[in-house]
Amino acid sequence: MKPFDYLAPADAAEAVRSVAANPDAVFLGGGTNLVDHLKLGVAEPGLVVGLAGLLPSGIEELDDGALRIGAGVSNSDLAADPRVRERFPVLSQALLSGASGQLRNMATVGGNPLQRTRCVYFQDVTTPCNKREPGSGCSAIGGWTRHHAVLGASEHCIAVHPSDMAVAMAALDARVRTLGPAGERAIPFVELHRLPGDAPERDTALEHGELITAIDLPAQPIARRSAYHKVRDRASYAFALVSVAAAIEVEGGVIRDARIAFGGVAHAPWRARRAEEALRGAPASDGSYRAAADAELTDARPAEGLDGGNAFKIPLLRRTLTATLRDLAGEDPR
Repeated sequence: MKPFDYLAPADAAEAVRSVAANPDAVFLGGGTNLVDHLKLGVAEPGLVVGLAGLLPSGIEELDDGALRIGAGVSNSDLAADPRVRERFPVLSQALLSGASGQLRNMATVGGNPLQRTRCVYFQDVTTPCNKREPGSGCSAIGGWTRHHAVLGASEHCIAVHPSDMAVAMAALDARVRTLGPAGERAIPFVELHRLPGDAPERDTALEHGELITAIDLPAQPIARRSAYHKVRDRASYAFALVSVAAAIEVEGGVIRDARIAFGGVAHAPWRARRAEEALRGAPASDGSYRAAADAELTDARPAEGLDGGNAFKIPLLRRTLTATLRDLAGEDPR
């Protein structure tokens, strides 16, 4: 591990100023991702700025019924909150499927969406990786591709985003509140993460020194009928091969509205707009669910690799979406 300086600022504003003024500085929240990268040599900052005790750690109910979740709230506390479990079950389920209790107790709401890919080539500093070292090449292309992207990839990177919570947040139309060198702003969650394009080293739309302070969940009756389904290689806290966050409104056997996002298939949580459009007004049936999946997967491009590639993700995602929506179309939990 490369030696670094550590700063414990007095408040969030000082933390932002300190990181913004130093291109070699990073924030440290719960540390469940950054500490691993420090040990592996993936991250070698000159300055680490601690955030302990500086960010809001409560869940506030707003006048319009939305929930404002402080960036310092732990994943465990968010998953267990009665309002989240009742109004946004998809989010609670995603958090509980994401990591062990010990990690959820450390991980924060502000840090979870910012975790970096678990691509084995990204984490192996002996291999070329455009995300870790721009311009060096992508070892995953033509390599071991089982866990990699089938949507939104580029010739420079086929890695996927690992967060389960972020998939649910994308489906729920959440908004991210930040504090940066230019002040505060709000970002739609679906615009927080970037596809790799020709700059895979940039994971998000955040500027250097910009800090997530809270995430807002808008009040949505549809979210009460929601679920998160995750398919993985082992039952105990593996990262998703594919996952589905979904919420639907069904009336008289017809789907009136839908919110869907996919995980494990793209560089960012993938909001499935085409699938949502295909479902609206369609009968609540397996045929409709499969057709919606096919509409979303029209542009899917599996990667070939030494392990046989990841084309299996396409039918797997179709089946997972169908099973999730079939379950949700049962008796309304309200």
